[in-house]
Amino acid sequence: MDMLAAAYAALNQTFSAPFRKMLWKVLALTLALLAVLWLGLDKLALHFLSNPAWFPYPWMAAAVSFVLGFGIVVGLAFLIAPASSLVAGFYLDDLADLVEADIYPQGARGKALSIGLATWVGARFALVALGVNLIALAVFLLPGVNAIVFFIANAFLMGRLYFELAALRFVGQAQATTLMRRHAVMLFVAGLVIAAFLAVPILNLTTPLFGVAFMVRIFRQVAPPASEPLANPAPPQNLQAMR
Repeated sequence: MDMLAAAYAALNQTFSAPFRKMLWKVLALTLALLAVLWLGLDKLALHFLSNPAWFPYPWMAAAVSFVLGFGIVVGLAFLIAPASSLVAGFYLDDLADLVEADIYPQGARGKALSIGLATWVGARFALVALGVNLIALAVFLLPGVNAIVFFIANAFLMGRLYFELAALRFVGQAQATTLMRRHAVMLFVAGLVIAAFLAVPILNLTTPLFGVAFMVRIFRQVAPPASEPLANPAPPQNLQAMR
């Protein structure tokens, strides 16, 4: 199965009946995270606008309020990537189980990650994604440059995030890192596919479903032979061992 076939299969599975049961949970958590971010940014903007020393005239406050409101809406679009990184960590195992049941006919399945490890991996990438997308937001008004920054940065991040989450169900952190380095170019190209998915409004809210379905299939393509029949391997006992 090549990358295009994996992407097509993942897209079909994203909207399949079993995945639809997870879709509402993913959407609810993603929207909740974005709502919290929106409320925080909105409160910060109101505090800024309420200072009469900075805006002595009502029309000034109204004009700046309009600009800030538009900026918050645009900013939320760039915050979907870090939000989806966190959501992917929370629902990885449920989604991966569905994918593995479909693509491993022999019944070989990965080992569920601990909640702590999955959250740690997702939070780590979410923080990096937040920083990168803030940079992309800073160059938002530069046509062409903003799109390049968005796609390149998120291709690198999303490719590594979803591959690592898929790989850790079968191998340890050291072997997952080795695989990421060995197949860096392939993962970047796969990350471009996820970044393109992330760039489509509304559809991008389902990025965790597509990302997991896609990267579980990519991992199967590049997994070392020893992990092919591996079912329920014993993972390291703590987070320190997984770093």
